[in-house]
Amino acid sequence: MLYVTRPCSLQLTTMPRIRPRRHRAVTVTAPRPSEPRIAVLEEAGLRWIQIESPGAAEVAWLDTEFPFHELDLEDVRSRRQRPKVDDYDDYLFVVLHFPWYDAGTQRLYAAELNAFIGRDYLITLPNVPLKPISALFRRYEKDDDERAEHFAKGAGYVFYEVLDAMYAYCFPILDSIGRKLDDIEDELFDEGQSVVQEISNAKQEIISYRKIMKPQRPALRLLERDTTRFLAGDLEIYYDDLVDASERIWDVLDNYKEVAEALERTNESIIDQRQSRILRILTVLTVLFLPLTFVTGLFGMNTGVPWEGQVHGFWVVTIAVAALGGGMITAFKLARWL
Repeated sequence: MLYVTRPCSLQLTTMPRIRPRRHRAVTVTAPRPSEPRIAVLEEAGLRWIQIESPGAAEVAWLDTEFPFHELDLEDVRSRRQRPKVDDYDDYLFVVLHFPWYDAGTQRLYAAELNAFIGRDYLITLPNVPLKPISALFRRYEKDDDERAEHFAKGAGYVFYEVLDAMYAYCFPILDSIGRKLDDIEDELFDEGQSVVQEISNAKQEIISYRKIMKPQRPALRLLERDTTRFLAGDLEIYYDDLVDASERIWDVLDNYKEVAEALERTNESIIDQRQSRILRILTVLTVLFLPLTFVTGLFGMNTGVPWEGQVHGFWVVTIAVAALGGGMITAFKLARWL
């Protein structure tokens, strides 16, 4: 058997060439650092530089313009420093805390004020906008005579004015806490009023205030000693006045702390008395109805009892139960249980 193989032809189909897709290069432009937000007042050879809520641009500007230590600039960035005074050859770096009331959360927080004090400059850097400092800056900006008078006394005196404005701001907050304590005392003996939440809020504000002011007291004494070389003339008494203001605030806070604790103890005593009165009334009712229940249960049994089926028997039992109840109530009143 013969097999005949026919030649076959193969046709190759050319597929379209797929070009790799090219990705366009995207140029990403890094955001340029914003310009530093700086306010400057200058008079009598002294500059006051005010920088609110300093960011990276402001810290970089300080690093470029002034020979500050890198650790001080790091402290400005961190915003988590305890009150302190760092003394260098040609400047002071100061960190102080002041109470700042947040109207949104209705709580007290610590506002940090950083400051550099040199012979011909004062730089204040609050981490949040502080109204007293802003108001003082605007006042100096408008009043040329006052600016010339105060700036001529040196950077130390201008910084005293800044701190004096801040401590003046502290006392209205103390007055607000005092008014809250007075309102709590007025509502304390009101039967339909609960003051537990108000006492808790007042104690929280007092504790927060004390936490802000306590570590600042030794820092102020260091500041009183170290700022003498930046004061024109004998002006140390001004910083002594700040120390006195700080001590007055601390004494008032101690007083408020004792008042709040006394109000809390009084409120607890009042609550205990109210609960005791309720329990006493419930106990008297229980004791009062116990013999009455016994008598009515005894004559309500299904067995034969005296005066069963007689009308006068009902009145005898009723009068006996009423007399027993009245006698018990009289006995309770004589014993002052009611």
